[in-house]
Amino acid sequence: MPGLVSIVSILQVATFCLFMMMSPEGRARYLEFLVLDAGLVLKGQVWRLITYIFVPTVGSILWVIVGAMFQSWLGRGLEQAWRPFRVTLYFIGGMLAMAIGSMIFGYTATGLFLFQSLLMAFAVIYPNEEILLFFILPIKIKWIAWLNVAMTVLFVMGDPSSFWMVVFSYLNFFITFGPGFVKDRAQMAKVGNRRARYEEASKPDAAFFHQCVVCGKTEVDDRALEFRVNDSGDEVCSICRKR
Repeated sequence: MPGLVSIVSILQVATFCLFMMMSPEGRARYLEFLVLDAGLVLKGQVWRLITYIFVPTVGSILWVIVGAMFQSWLGRGLEQAWRPFRVTLYFIGGMLAMAIGSMIFGYTATGLFLFQSLLMAFAVIYPNEEILLFFILPIKIKWIAWLNVAMTVLFVMGDPSSFWMVVFSYLNFFITFGPGFVKDRAQMAKVGNRRARYEEASKPDAAFFHQCVVCGKTEVDDRALEFRVNDSGDEVCSICRKR
C-alpha cells in the first residue's frame, strides 16, 4: 500500500490533469478553491486545511510527473528510516503547523515549502544519496538540500511577507531535528574544549636561552632577570649575583 506522501503526489498529478481540461478562468477559480486561506477557513471552508497540498507547484505536466515521482521517492526513503506511521505524523504535523501559521499571520499558501521539508528531512538521514540532476548530472542529495535552502532564503528576501509562511512550513523539520542538532553542537564544543585543554597540558615547557646555575631560574620565569657568565663559564642571574 502506498504511503501518504505517494498518495498526495498522485493526487497532485490528478489535480493538474483537471487544470489542463479547464479554461484559464476556470483554472484560476479552482485554484482559489483549493489554497489555504485562514479567513475562508474560519468562514466554514474547512476543506482548505487539506486541499492546498494537492495544488501542483509547477506548470508543466512533465515536471509535475517528475516532481510527483521525486516526492514519492523521498517518502519511501523516509518510511524505510522512520516507518510509515512516523512519516505520516511528520507530514500531518507540518500541515497542522501551516494551518496554525495561516490562522495567526493570515497568509495564503500551497504545499510547496511543506514538501521541501520532506527533502530536508531526507537529506539529514541520507546526506550522501545520489540523484541524477536533470537526468544527467549525479549529485548528492545534501547539495540539493543546500541549494533548496539558498533558494528559499532568496525567495524570502525578495518577498519578506512570506517569512512566516516559510517558517511554519519548516516547523516540523525544526521540531524533529532541532534538538538533536543543538545537542550534537554542544557535544562537539565539549569535545573541542577537552581536546584544547589536553593539548595545552601536553605542550613541552617553553624554550629558554639562559638559566641561573644557582637558583635554576630562566628568562621565561622572570623576564626582568639579567644573566652574566662567571669565570667558570656558568650563567648567574642578577638576583643571585647580589647575594
